[in-house]
Amino acid sequence: MTTLVIGGSGFLGTELIRQATAAGHTTAATYTTSPGDASQALWYSLDLRDTERLEAIMAEVRPHLVINASSGGADWVVTAEGPVRLAMVTAKYGSRLAHVSSDAVFSGARVHYDETCLPDPITPYGAAKAAAETGVLAVYPEAVVARTSLIIGHGQSEHEHAVHELVAGTRAGTLFTDDIRCPVHVVDLAAALMELALSDASGIHHLAGADALSRHELGTLIARRDGLDASRLPEGLRAHSALPGALDVRLDSRATQRKLSTELRGARQFCMAAA
Repeated sequence: MTTLVIGGSGFLGTELIRQATAAGHTTAATYTTSPGDASQALWYSLDLRDTERLEAIMAEVRPHLVINASSGGADWVVTAEGPVRLAMVTAKYGSRLAHVSSDAVFSGARVHYDETCLPDPITPYGAAKAAAETGVLAVYPEAVVARTSLIIGHGQSEHEHAVHELVAGTRAGTLFTDDIRCPVHVVDLAAALMELALSDASGIHHLAGADALSRHELGTLIARRDGLDASRLPEGLRAHSALPGALDVRLDSRATQRKLSTELRGARQFCMAAA
C-alpha cells in the first residue's frame, strides 16, 4: 500500500509518516519549504495552488491513500481552494482521501459541537477551513473530513514550546483561562486518521481529545509533566483581549470514537501518562 501525506513536514504530517512507515506502507510526502526525514518518505515539493504539479505527483506516486495535513493559514487560495483541487485529483485516481479540518469552523456560540453541527466561522482562517470542507465533499463525497483541535505531543508542538518559553520568560504572552478547546495527542490523531482513511468511512468526523480545558489549564498540565514551575505561567481572559476567534469550542467526538479502535485520550490522561 502507498500512502501520500500532503504537508508531511509539519507536526501532524511527521507523525503520519512515522505511523504509515511503521505499518509497512510505501510512503511519499509533500512539503512547501523543506522536506522532512528522507529515510522514511519520498519527498515532493508542492504548492497546492499548482494543479499541474499536483497531477504530476499523483501520476508518479499512484497512492492508495492520501491524507491532507497541510495548513495554509488564512490564505484562501491555499486553505480553501487547495484541498478542493486535491480532492478532484484524488477522486480522478480513485485514491482514498482524508482531509484534516479544524474546530475553527465554529463560532463557539453553542459551545458543544458534534458532527451534525453546521459551520459558523468568525475568522478568515475558520471561513477558509469551512469552505474547504464543503468543497472537498462536494467533489468527492467518499472522502473523510476530520475536524480536530489543539494538537499536543512529544514536546514538539507549538503549544508545548510556548509553555516552556513562557515559564523561562523568553516569550511574552498570556495563557487564557476562558479559551477552551479539546486537545488531542498527535499519536492518537494520526492513528485515528489512518484508521478512518483505511475504512469505508466518509463525510464529517470529529477527532478531538476527551477533555475540554482552557489553554491555561493545558499549559499547567504540560508544565507539570515537564517538571516546570507552572506558577510562572501568566494567565488572563481572552475576552479582555483584542484577539479574534471563538472562546469556547468543544468538539464532541463520541460518535466517531465509537467507530474507532484508537482511543482519543483527554489531555489530563496523556499528560499524566507522560509524566
